[in-house]
Amino acid sequence: MARIFVTRKIPDAGPNLLKANGHEVVVSEKDGVLTKMELIAALGAAPYEAVLCLLTDKIDDQVFIAAPQVKILANYAVGVDNIDLAAAKGRGVLVTNTPGVLTDAVAEHTFALMIAVAKRIAEADRYTRAGEYQGWAPLLLLGVNLTGKTLGIVGLGRIGSRVAHFGGRGFGMKIIYYDVARNEPFEKEYGAVYCSKVDDVLWQADFVSIHVPLLDSTRRLINKERLALMKPTAILVNTSRGPVVDEMALVAALKNGTIRAAGLDVFENEPKLAPGLAALDNVILTPHTASATEETRQAMSRLAAENILAALEGKPPPNLVK
Repeated sequence: MARIFVTRKIPDAGPNLLKANGHEVVVSEKDGVLTKMELIAALGAAPYEAVLCLLTDKIDDQVFIAAPQVKILANYAVGVDNIDLAAAKGRGVLVTNTPGVLTDAVAEHTFALMIAVAKRIAEADRYTRAGEYQGWAPLLLLGVNLTGKTLGIVGLGRIGSRVAHFGGRGFGMKIIYYDVARNEPFEKEYGAVYCSKVDDVLWQADFVSIHVPLLDSTRRLINKERLALMKPTAILVNTSRGPVVDEMALVAALKNGTIRAAGLDVFENEPKLAPGLAALDNVILTPHTASATEETRQAMSRLAAENILAALEGKPPPNLVK
């Protein structure tokens, strides 16, 4: 039997699986994110062999020092930018994530944002609830079509590919994309066009959807200069990581008409928003809920647990981060 610490209450599929396999599971009692010092204190309270952590947990070498018996960090997320991977490797700690199971949920949410922004759904809802609707009018809350427009994908991984599928197959959109690796089979299947530079996606696309991991090379990838390359009619959607977009530059671009509108599920300094962002009518904001479906979050929980079980049995976890 191993002791396993879960840093926050999550859907029960994973913890139940760990318990069914005879392990002791301790879930943080705090209703919210543990500070680093709280996490260190919690891990120092017992000899834990595994930690099921969340993307809100900032884990560095100080945390590893406090928990020398931990063999695996199973991140309840696809991204692992919350974990110091070099420190984990140096300590011999395995790091896993939960890819694949949230692809459809995030891609659906991305497209929901795209549609909602284009059709001005949130504005129309507020307008109607406020009692301002006085009857049909030919110029009332005009939006834009998606059908036939150019969809630019920045980052053609699992989620980016799925968003492109929805756009190409569902709305007859022309697909252009940038990625560090060209995908010729994808191009053939969807009639997509590869762009060797991010800039070439930005100036051509009517809708730009961001799907890159947070790395040093992608931090503030979308900045003032790149926003200026976009069409004034363009719509930007980001469901990847907040710091990929310079949020203050985006606020300015939305205010001055550099681009038409945006949809954001992630933010540069979560949970805080850049000053002025929430006051804008031409942006829709959701609280990092792109993967928030019952099916997906349960599947993520189970996958994290399966990674832990494999590691405790001395087997390669199915989703080991290289």
